[in-house]
Amino acid sequence: MNNRPITEDDLHAYVDRALEPEREAEVAAYLEKHPDVAKRITAYSDERNLLRSALLPITEEPLPPQLNLARMLESPRRRPSSLRWAIAAMLMLTIGGLGGWVMRGATLAPAGGLAALAEEASDSYKVYASDRTRPVELRDNAELVQWVSNRLHQPVKLPDLTKSGYRLMGGRVVPTAHGPAAMFMYDDDRGERLVVLTRPMTSDQNAPMAAHSRDDIAGFSWADGGTGYSLVGPRGVDSLRPLANEIRKQAQTI
Repeated sequence: MNNRPITEDDLHAYVDRALEPEREAEVAAYLEKHPDVAKRITAYSDERNLLRSALLPITEEPLPPQLNLARMLESPRRRPSSLRWAIAAMLMLTIGGLGGWVMRGATLAPAGGLAALAEEASDSYKVYASDRTRPVELRDNAELVQWVSNRLHQPVKLPDLTKSGYRLMGGRVVPTAHGPAAMFMYDDDRGERLVVLTRPMTSDQNAPMAAHSRDDIAGFSWADGGTGYSLVGPRGVDSLRPLANEIRKQAQTI
């Protein structure tokens, strides 16, 4: 096995059974070591199987002769309605195989805005904060800043939280439904980890700070000048507010 990190794309390809055997084995081994992530992926698999089961009777039905594509092409005067029915039938036959990917769009994030950003940050925290082997991909600050700035096509500044008792562990680029995002991870002397996620915003380009929580993860999200930020961690929302204010203050100096 290699040392490539397991990404969200890998996890969803695993659900869709679209990975090469070697990569599938790597993801399976990763899920065995991360029960929280495995629970989420199991839920995605259940949704995929439910959709496939619901559509299975349709996919097993024989194609009506009047919808046979070859027969329709041979007809010199086929009706437009027949062609529309043929297209609809072929689309229905492909839905079962695309079930996992459809569920991915339905379960990962809302259409946009701060709600999507908050969910993306929480998902990144769930996947990487519990990883004790390789939670981040780059640890060198200068290299990390250059890399994520190039991928996001805009300057990115690393928040400095040392005065608040948190040191930067490193970061990585993570995929989202709205393009790449930069994820920075911090920890303190007790091993408590926080995640800061930032990316360009397609909506809510200027939005006030808003608290959010899901399961045992809480945080704050906001947007300034077309760039969104989300701070998440396992702590109560009130204790994260000063850190979020500090990150926002530092980001405004870019």
